[in-house]
Amino acid sequence: MVGIEWEREKELETEGPSATVEDAPFGTRVSGDCEHLEENPTEMQFLLSMMELIIQDISLTKVAEELNKKGFRTRKGTEWGPVAVFNMLPRLIELTPRIFATQEWVERRKQLTLVY
Repeated sequence: MVGIEWEREKELETEGPSATVEDAPFGTRVSGDCEHLEENPTEMQFLLSMMELIIQDISLTKVAEELNKKGFRTRKGTEWGPVAVFNMLPRLIELTPRIFATQEWVERRKQLTLVY
């Protein structure tokens, strides 16, 4: 015998495009009718609290500590750490115009004490 060639049978491809599973962006959830996204009140409260702390120029480590003290948890149920808070910054930046336009932010802003 000079050589053996082994061929694997090609797996059948599923018809149509493959389904991609993505989480809803932080601060939103799939609505009850499963046709659109709606605001997630708990996550939006987290983002508002995070915004307050960052505006006060508090370190990300302290921001994570304060958010954990307030009872906020990640979607996986774990405590927030500085890296997780840092990874939320792009989402917070994306939502900033919407957050600043809310009446709740106007009220919260009046209570902020800036640290210089």
